[in-house]
Amino acid sequence: MKFLNKFYPHLFAILGFVVISLIYFYPVLQGKQIYQSDIAQFTGMAKEQNDFRAEENAEPYWTGAAFGGMPTYQMGANYPNDWIGALDDALRFLPRPSDYLFLYFLGFYGLLLVLKTDPLKAFFGALAFGFSTYMIIILGVGHNAKAHAIAYMPMVIAGVILVFRKRYIVGGLVTMIATALEINANHFQMTYYLLFLLLFLSGYFIYKYIKAKEFKPLLYAFGTFVVAGIFAIGANATGLMATSEYADFSMRGKSELTFNPDGSKNETKTSMDYNYITEYSYGVSESLNLVAPRLFGGSNSEKLGKQSHIYEFISKKGASPEEAIDFTENYGVTYWGDQPIVAAPAYIGAIVFFLAILALFNDKRKIKYAFLAGAIFTLMLSWGKNFPFLTNFFIDNVPMYDKFRAVSSIQVILELCFPVLAIMGLQSFFKSDKDTQWKSLKLTGAVALGLIVLLFLAKGLFDFSGPIDARLFEMFSQMGDPTFADEFMDALKADRKDLYSADLLRSGFLIVVAFGLLWLYMKERLSNTLAVVLVGVFMVGDLVLIDKKYVDSTGFVSAREVKEPFQATPSDMHILQDTSHYRVYEINGRLQARTSYFHKSLSGYSAVRPRRMDQLFAYQIDKNNLEVLNMLNTKYVIQVDEKGQEFPAINPDANGNAWFVEEVKFVNSPDEEMKALDSIDSKNQVVINNKEFKVSNVTTYQKDSTATIVLNKYKPNYLKYTSNNANKGLAVFSEIYYPKGWNVTIDGKEATHFRVNYTLRGMEIPAGKHTIEFKFEPQVIKTGSTIALFSSIGMLLFLLGGIYFESKKKKANA
Repeated sequence: MKFLNKFYPHLFAILGFVVISLIYFYPVLQGKQIYQSDIAQFTGMAKEQNDFRAEENAEPYWTGAAFGGMPTYQMGANYPNDWIGALDDALRFLPRPSDYLFLYFLGFYGLLLVLKTDPLKAFFGALAFGFSTYMIIILGVGHNAKAHAIAYMPMVIAGVILVFRKRYIVGGLVTMIATALEINANHFQMTYYLLFLLLFLSGYFIYKYIKAKEFKPLLYAFGTFVVAGIFAIGANATGLMATSEYADFSMRGKSELTFNPDGSKNETKTSMDYNYITEYSYGVSESLNLVAPRLFGGSNSEKLGKQSHIYEFISKKGASPEEAIDFTENYGVTYWGDQPIVAAPAYIGAIVFFLAILALFNDKRKIKYAFLAGAIFTLMLSWGKNFPFLTNFFIDNVPMYDKFRAVSSIQVILELCFPVLAIMGLQSFFKSDKDTQWKSLKLTGAVALGLIVLLFLAKGLFDFSGPIDARLFEMFSQMGDPTFADEFMDALKADRKDLYSADLLRSGFLIVVAFGLLWLYMKERLSNTLAVVLVGVFMVGDLVLIDKKYVDSTGFVSAREVKEPFQATPSDMHILQDTSHYRVYEINGRLQARTSYFHKSLSGYSAVRPRRMDQLFAYQIDKNNLEVLNMLNTKYVIQVDEKGQEFPAINPDANGNAWFVEEVKFVNSPDEEMKALDSIDSKNQVVINNKEFKVSNVTTYQKDSTATIVLNKYKPNYLKYTSNNANKGLAVFSEIYYPKGWNVTIDGKEATHFRVNYTLRGMEIPAGKHTIEFKFEPQVIKTGSTIALFSSIGMLLFLLGGIYFESKKKKANA
């Protein structure tokens, strides 16, 4: 009975998380699924991989359907001995996206319990974290891996805090399992950002230990972390090793080229271009969205209604009600911040902000400063190019920082820290004496409401102009009415000002409500429980109402529409009649996966696409070098005619799957490789980097007109050719060269191949008739899965041992 009394609040909390997760995304109960744009693209990318799984009951680890060919390591590949993945699947038992929302709640609840929070306050704190607008919007657009990694962050932090509190066994086990799950989520950018917060927390505890001259416990703590880290990494060895292997091949690796597509010198010293890394930089002033959601206009898709100035303006110009609302929705672009695309403002909640300030005045625990420092530091990093001093230092000096883009997403750390501080403030307030309560409440009210008042007064300092305004003004200036553009811009700015004022009033009202509820409790007009519930309801309700503006039931569709997100066009149907092996290039869809869903495509959708293929576009294809399209066996090009109608153009000069060449052009650098493609005769010439690949010095081969190479069998991870040549020849295969995993044989005997034409495969083939087979057999998968197996067994043994010693300790202390 005592056991039940101890645990039933937590059981009710978990049940509450399940129910709330299902209710918020209630269409899942009707069998519907949320349409996520990024997941639709992922489905297109993974179509060949998924088809192979269904037919072969195995993993290909390679796809030929995107970017000419690439490993599937970052496309949801399944690895042997992935027991952590199985545990993760068990935790995510709810239908998507309710599963991720449940994980948000569960992990954060555990963290707050570790911070010695009452279950009721921890319950509302978990909801506040999970319903932070950023957490919901990434589920709406389909950043599932990101949401996945964020959900496990609080568990990792909880384990680290337990270890530093000398709970070595429990803390070590939690850290080990949570870290393994965090890594398994496979969003290394989020995991990398988590390390910054862990550094602040570790710094706080290290300072405490050193100050108290407790060096032995500190060594125990770090020893525990080392063991936990080794096993957590080991259990994910396959994915980590495969990702590490592929990283330099992808666009996250540093370019070998020393010149840009326009011929200028490439002075980029980082893995990715500075502008690409910092493209999504949060505006410094825009950070105030954390307190009031639409200070900078909300999102790019914010909808203005009939009460807007834009609607009134266009109605006065003679538009019908239907025309007026259509015009308002299409051109009433309210967002005027610095980022190119914003799906929703990063709003943490007015009451969350208020309670976090309360923690700074009321909570005596110094750990609050570690969370505050983490929040402020990551906020400054999220400013990116708008705060170049810090950003440039990190890009140039901090390992791996230059491998991640969209620096604004580091704000997830702030969005974790503020709810932690908020519940620390709420918890400490109810445990303080009345004098402390009133003093801290007064100061908190003054700071929070003072900020709202200050922003009202500062309204005149903003011009409410956005990056898109110039384009809108230019477009409307070309209309017959000479005053139309100016009047439109005045109306648009008036709407932006209204949103600014309305949301400040809204946030101010919520802060007053929270202040009033805590004051009523202090005056003994409300009970402890009722006060917590009312504050919690207003805190969470505020966030949910904002979330619903951006992710609601309208985003759900039938399961079939999610499983089959793309419909074949007449062009696709025409091309699919050709059952040979070839590639398709859709000119207006280079960075999308729709084409990959139906064809072997040159395009695709991936933030880690192959770098050399990306460079072929920038340096050659975009400059209309048809020879590069030919060597990539691009048989069909989907174009759009003058009337805007799509049609498939056949390319009669496509080189085919493989061919023999006559002349070798040896070069000595990647620069020379790329420049040689400018004028290559791809059917007869081949470019080889002689410094990187030691091939024979033969520069000419006798090419018989009857010499052939035929592709007899194609699978994503297996290619079988038959060659027939009266002479020894050099063959080019229109397949992407990848240095790890592809093994080749000639008549069953091991052979070697090398990179040619900057991206393709080449090899010498003896005279006569031969069978050539390429098999993708990545050693990294075999090695990684063995390590993962032994690490998982080790984790299980540690878990069983930990449970045994903890139960033994409890009996001894009973």
